[in-house]
Formats: sequence, structure tokens, C-alpha cells
Amino acid sequence: MGETHTAPALEAGRCSHCSTVAFPVTRVCSRCAGTAMSPFTVSARGTVWAYTVQRFAPKSPPYVPPPDGFSPFAVGYVELPEGIRIEAVLDCHDFDELDDGAPVTLVATVPVPRFATDAYLKETR
Repeated sequence: MGETHTAPALEAGRCSHCSTVAFPVTRVCSRCAGTAMSPFTVSARGTVWAYTVQRFAPKSPPYVPPPDGFSPFAVGYVELPEGIRIEAVLDCHDFDELDDGAPVTLVATVPVPRFATDAYLKETR
């Protein structure tokens, strides 16, 4: 039997009163305090808005270091066409790929949103 893979997706909410988009979905709009928030799936493609590189291991617990030791990783904000910015882990081969405005694609949602550069996806798929 073949496995079926579902593309990862993130859900945001749009206020029915003022059209403000919130991520993650909230019950109350942060702009107008309206309570009619409609959930919808946001774009899986976005651009790097800003990033930094985590060059030291986070405190443990809750961080559990991998068996082969800590490796630096990028975290940043991805701007989506819906006008929201989402904090995420950013997968890449070289941190220079992450210039502001670099296109990225959603690759995972658990435990946190994770986006990857086009170059990274091309070499890993």
C-alpha cells in the first residue's frame, strides 16, 4: 500500500467585520474586537522578511540535543501574500540563501512552522 502525503498547511483567521488576518486563528479580532473570525488556509509560499542564526544550543530542558550534536539553524519571519508574518525555522544549505525577500516554501507545521529555500528543496527532493 502506498502512503498518501498531504502538503503541510497553516490556518489563519479573517475577521468578518474588518478583514484583519490573524495567525494563529483567534476567537477575537485584535483590531476591532469582533468575534466573527473565519478560519482559512494561508499560502504555502512566502518570502523571508527577516532572520537570524541560532549559533548556540538552547537551554535544556526543554531542548533535547540531537545525537550528533548541535548545528546552527536559521529562524526568522516569513511574509505571506495575505499580509501576515509568521515566525518559523528556515531550512537552507547556506545562510547566504536567506537574503530578505528570498522565496521560501512551507515544509512542516509541527512542532513549529518550518519553511525551506528553493535551493534547499531542489537538492533534498
